[in-house]
Amino acid sequence: MDPKSRWEQERQEAKQQREISIIEAAERVFVKKGLDKATMRDIAAEDNVGIATVFRYFPKKDRIVVAVASRIIDMEAEAFKSISEQSEIGIKKIEMLFDHFIADTSSAYLNRNKLIEAFESYAAQQAEPLDGIEDYHEATRKVYRIFKKIIQNCIDDGSIRSDIPVHETLATLVNALGIFSKKLSLQSNIVMFEADPDMIVQLTIVKNIFLEYLKPH
Repeated sequence: MDPKSRWEQERQEAKQQREISIIEAAERVFVKKGLDKATMRDIAAEDNVGIATVFRYFPKKDRIVVAVASRIIDMEAEAFKSISEQSEIGIKKIEMLFDHFIADTSSAYLNRNKLIEAFESYAAQQAEPLDGIEDYHEATRKVYRIFKKIIQNCIDDGSIRSDIPVHETLATLVNALGIFSKKLSLQSNIVMFEADPDMIVQLTIVKNIFLEYLKPH
């Protein structure tokens, strides 16, 4: 590689790293202050850069809000992709998806759940589509494309029952457990009843019911 090309490559890599750093800083600020109250100045301070730098990468606050939400969905796509590439039968991959929703109870994962919930509400309240919202939509489509491959695995290897509409059923069950997991994580700091089962216990019960329903008879 000639010196000019190497310099250009290094410059582009530095720009990408700076953009990622700003997005990560914005995520931390949004967790602490919320989407509405957070400012571009807060994000700049969190990333130890000038506010002009933040605006150079993200001319509007909406752009960085969408970028943070898209990054979270991209991380979910990577988790789905990792499961899809396992050398397992289809129903085992579905079980692994269920376990993915159940297993991660880290504060980072819970905070991202809260951010996506807040983002969906924030986006719905805008009079016009958010600037850059297509990036978020593409990220969600990526997750679904990977999920469709897992569904096809189930059909091809016959590891789930064939007397049900496979695509619709699997999409419904995975969505249901994912949403239930998200709701429980959002309520994890609210004690409703002292006798409430632990969140993991509840999710595991639902997972086992779903898996039993899917088994071939």
